[in-house]
Amino acid sequence: MEFKFSEKVSHLQASAIREILKYSADPQVISFAAGSPAPEALPAKELEELSKELLAEEPSVAFQYGLTEGYTPLRDEVKKILKDRGVFNPEYDEVIITSGAQQANELSAKVLCNEGDVILAEKPSFIGSLNAFKSYRVYLKGVTLETDGVNIAELEEKLKEGGVKLVYLIPNFQNPTGNTMSWEKRKAAFELCKKYGAVILEDNPYGDLRFAGEDVKSIKTLDTEGSVIYSGTFSKILSPGIRVGYVCAHKDIVQKIVVCKQVADVHSTMWSQMLAYRFLKKYDLDEHLAKLRRVYEHKTNLMLSEIDKNFSSKITHTNPQGGLFIWCTLPEGVTTQQMVDFCTTAVKDYKVAIVPGTAFNINDDDESRSFRMNFSTPTDENIIKGCEILGKLSKEMFGE
Repeated sequence: MEFKFSEKVSHLQASAIREILKYSADPQVISFAAGSPAPEALPAKELEELSKELLAEEPSVAFQYGLTEGYTPLRDEVKKILKDRGVFNPEYDEVIITSGAQQANELSAKVLCNEGDVILAEKPSFIGSLNAFKSYRVYLKGVTLETDGVNIAELEEKLKEGGVKLVYLIPNFQNPTGNTMSWEKRKAAFELCKKYGAVILEDNPYGDLRFAGEDVKSIKTLDTEGSVIYSGTFSKILSPGIRVGYVCAHKDIVQKIVVCKQVADVHSTMWSQMLAYRFLKKYDLDEHLAKLRRVYEHKTNLMLSEIDKNFSSKITHTNPQGGLFIWCTLPEGVTTQQMVDFCTTAVKDYKVAIVPGTAFNINDDDESRSFRMNFSTPTDENIIKGCEILGKLSKEMFGE
């Protein structure tokens, strides 16, 4: 039977990252393609004990339906944490628990954007959110991402063109580049979006994983009237598998998200929400985050040193101060096809998986001469071995 898919989804393609991860399932493949937390950083033992306690003490609550807005004790705890960080304003903000930050971003676009509206995003940007936005048949336009955030002049130029409903930014340790937006650019972007009537969707899944440099305040801390939606998650600090994220936004926006979430999944899993709440109440979050940061600092420094040691000097890379990713860029003149060939060869013959930059393009036909490497998932041994393999390949392609 030939199926006639809706116009909303007929143009969508499978995530290139997910396809590459299929190759990575081969145990012989060293994968730098994932975006998962370090296995050794997951508090598995603590979550196991908390699960036992939860199922012994409150099974009737954990296994039942819950509020669409989320488990009330968890919502209150999230509000407290965000208020301490200057993100949550009790005068007009509200919080809803979502099934990960992916749902938070998708629902934010759903409640604000009509078909034909414009969403601006960093170029390159996170493919999961880009596909979510595309499903609503909006016009996606990219704003060049520099080492300290989006090009502000270009951002204003795109805003002036009109029709911009949402500006999607990942200010901390951006996916895929690992770059962090400066405070000056955060303020400038906020003022421009306010001037032109666009809402900022601030996606912050990696902000707690800073291991170097100084913290930069959230864009949401500048918000005095509800023009910033803040998206967060427990995926990178507790477990991606529990699928617990959240949105902090003006109460009117959150109320619309509540209605849309009721259509999508009724509510996020109660067991996961209660587990996250119990972790926050029983353990010192700052102490837990300090442990995570030590893990990521070590793994980042190891991968950077191995890249510098092994890669052709014609390949440049970012130096992230947190997060999960390093962004490598090939020499000028390398075509998209050469980039694809590079990655295909690395996976097929050299047994190393990386993600080509084309996976993060705003437009499918754009070229890229960059690729993303993840340092959190592989072991130290595989970081060393994988970088040696890629280094050998890079020198074969580009010389010393």
